[in-house]
Amino acid sequence: MSGHYNLKALIKAIRSCKTLADERAVIQKESAAVRTSFKEEDSFTRYNNIAKLLYIHMLGYPAHFGQIECLKLVASPRFADKRLGYLGIMLLLDENQEVLTLVTNSLKNDMNHSNMYAVGLALCTFANISSEEMSRDLANEIEKLLGSSNTYIRKKAALCALRIIRRVPDLMDHFITKAKMLIQDRNHGVLLAGITLITEMCEIDEKVCDEFRKATGYLVKHLKNLVTTGYSAEHDVLGITDPFLQVKILRLLRLLGRGDPASSEIMNDILAQVATNTDSTKNVGNSILYETVLTVLEIEADSGLRVMAINILGKFLSNRDNNIRYVALNTLNKVVSIDTNAVQRHRNTILDCLRDGDISIRRRALELSYALVNEGNVRVMIRELLSFLEVADNEFKLGMTTQICLAAERFAPNKRWQIDTVLRVLKLAGNYVREEILAAFIRLTCHTPELQFYTAQRLYAALSNDLSQESLTLAAVWIIGEFGDVLLQGGTIDDGEEVKQVTDSDLIDLLNLVLSSPYTNTLIRQFVLTALSKLSVRFKELSTPQQSHNQDRIAEILAGFSSNLELEIQQRAVEFSNLFGLNDVKLGVLERMPPPEIRATIMGTVSERKPVGSTRTDKDTVVDLIGDDLTSPTNGNLPSASSGPSTQDLLADIFGGGSSDLGGGGVTSPTIQQNGKSTSAAADIMSLFDSTPTPAARSTSTSRSPAISPGLSSGGGAGSLFDLVTPSNSTPQPVVQQPQTQAQPPKSNLQSYTAYEKNGLKITLTPKVAPNQPGLMQILARFQNTTGEIIGGVNFQVAVPKTQQLQMQAMSSSDISAGSTETQQMRIHAPAGAAIRLRMRISYTQSGQNVTDQQDFSGFPADLAGSK
Repeated sequence: MSGHYNLKALIKAIRSCKTLADERAVIQKESAAVRTSFKEEDSFTRYNNIAKLLYIHMLGYPAHFGQIECLKLVASPRFADKRLGYLGIMLLLDENQEVLTLVTNSLKNDMNHSNMYAVGLALCTFANISSEEMSRDLANEIEKLLGSSNTYIRKKAALCALRIIRRVPDLMDHFITKAKMLIQDRNHGVLLAGITLITEMCEIDEKVCDEFRKATGYLVKHLKNLVTTGYSAEHDVLGITDPFLQVKILRLLRLLGRGDPASSEIMNDILAQVATNTDSTKNVGNSILYETVLTVLEIEADSGLRVMAINILGKFLSNRDNNIRYVALNTLNKVVSIDTNAVQRHRNTILDCLRDGDISIRRRALELSYALVNEGNVRVMIRELLSFLEVADNEFKLGMTTQICLAAERFAPNKRWQIDTVLRVLKLAGNYVREEILAAFIRLTCHTPELQFYTAQRLYAALSNDLSQESLTLAAVWIIGEFGDVLLQGGTIDDGEEVKQVTDSDLIDLLNLVLSSPYTNTLIRQFVLTALSKLSVRFKELSTPQQSHNQDRIAEILAGFSSNLELEIQQRAVEFSNLFGLNDVKLGVLERMPPPEIRATIMGTVSERKPVGSTRTDKDTVVDLIGDDLTSPTNGNLPSASSGPSTQDLLADIFGGGSSDLGGGGVTSPTIQQNGKSTSAAADIMSLFDSTPTPAARSTSTSRSPAISPGLSSGGGAGSLFDLVTPSNSTPQPVVQQPQTQAQPPKSNLQSYTAYEKNGLKITLTPKVAPNQPGLMQILARFQNTTGEIIGGVNFQVAVPKTQQLQMQAMSSSDISAGSTETQQMRIHAPAGAAIRLRMRISYTQSGQNVTDQQDFSGFPADLAGSK
């Protein structure tokens, strides 16, 4: 193979190669021949070699060595050489190449060429490869060409100006005046390029929109001509005159009318005319209608025009084209919050899209359906969503169960209907229910005693028929364990349905069946063991006929799991078995828990594949957890309300970020106190090992239900259940909460420091160092009201560096009367020689206005904590 091919021969040789290796060999040999031929300086040979080299480049092989030869072709006076040279530059160079600086002079010369096609080549090349430096160098040339009398050159110059303002927005002012002239051009190509340029300017700088709003009338006139003009062979596309220009004009009108009622008023009539007269039977017309809808929804249009736009989207939903239906659903999702009533008119069509074969359309229709649920249609919408839940793909079920339960919680006409809805969800998709939803359902049951029999009976019947749904099993086991006595006492259902009486043996049989089910996992077994232990107490309270026999059955079941390989299950079984011998203690530990605090279920983005019981790994999936983690073994099987915000959340709230300059580094776990209630996780854990718990700890321990001890989840050793109860031969002593007295102010000779003084509220801090304990100091905070009216709801939060520890008592009163003073005690333990610095957050209500302020205080003496 000699290597002297013309382009046609090279293509034939490459196509005849049977293997990739053969092709590579041909390319390598031809590339070597081209390199050698470049040395001959023959213009005809150079042209042929560059043509072959560009083909090699298109196949993906290196061809960078031909860059300089392309520049030589550009310098040739022959138009054919220039055309191929500029093509090579566009293919082989980009804006980051150093060789590009050599092209600038050639471009400038050809922009002033007498042949308009040579000028067009230079402009086309500039628009494709110009860098920031080249844009600055040739901006004046482009500006001059925008005023050319040749429409061919003006069109290309406008596109070059578009490239310049994208690379160098500072040069935008050079083209504003010329761009205004382009709007008045009658040539469609120039008008299209000019409107594209103006649109880009308006998107980059909002101030430029004010310059072009004066030209709204010209745009409206152009659009009207396009809509009303008859057939034009030059611009006709499937019976519509220049749809590309119509779309561009509509996009620019959208930018100009946004937030400007005057401009919007000018374009209202033409938008209505476009929406009415455009043929919607073809995709060309649908594209114009879609842009019209977007424009109407973004400008300050009147309500009638908005309703017409939403009706167009509703009409799109009945189109056979999946792309059009998807676009309509996607747009309706964005506008449903703006005009919900108009979207509601198309509710049936949207619900029909749930049965579409395209999964993307089903997903968009689901999102829109959630947004359409309100108090007036909640029954109809939830019924349709439940029907779809039966046949929905598994990837939809987790999100659907969450959204259905949230809608039921928010818009339920009554509690009975809400419970029925959640029960239906648990039956249909019990394996795809979030733990927060399950916890909210249990709390709802606890707070509706009039429906506890109904709920327990329904769950008992559902669990008897189906053991495969995890969340259904968890909810049923928990409700049966907690309200088994209510179920045994019997009752009636309002709809007159006959209810089968359940016996205590039936309950044990069902729970025993759950334990032996192949669908049962570790979490369910934990729930069942706890439920059986609770039932032993419920049976005793009711004095059921077979109480003794059933107690023996429960003890036998628990004993069977005392050697289980799962440590959590084994410990529960052993501790519950031993608890049976402590009758007085058992009644207290397993008594009915008080109803948890009702909280709204606020969910964030729903993870698509996260069943109940899985480990939470994404903090962004839940905005607000409902109570404690229902699936965590640490909490047994009791869903309880969260005691407050986390330490990290409070820290970010107080410090305004994730770190602080206190202590010379990021604050990882400082102690934060709020009106005497500790939110430090470390302090809570350490208090377990303190033999003299603080009054706050005693208060917390006595206020919580003893139904499940935290020790049940430990691995044994310290923290066992039997470390918290007395032996059977001694009388258990009740924990008595000591009254918390307000500490007396220190002596008057101690110096006070003003830490805060605004809006008539003055806070002074008086430190007192303990002489026998270096680094330990008491600080008395005085809150003085110097105004003539009450300051209410005072909330005082303090954070210290991570090297120090802080404890706070409750404030004497959160409401400070006019002219009076309230106090609050703090205790800080700091290393010797450390500077005492506080970051305070104060919130209060004054004259009906809520005030929140944050302030740093470091006015204590440097040696307050002693010397190193």
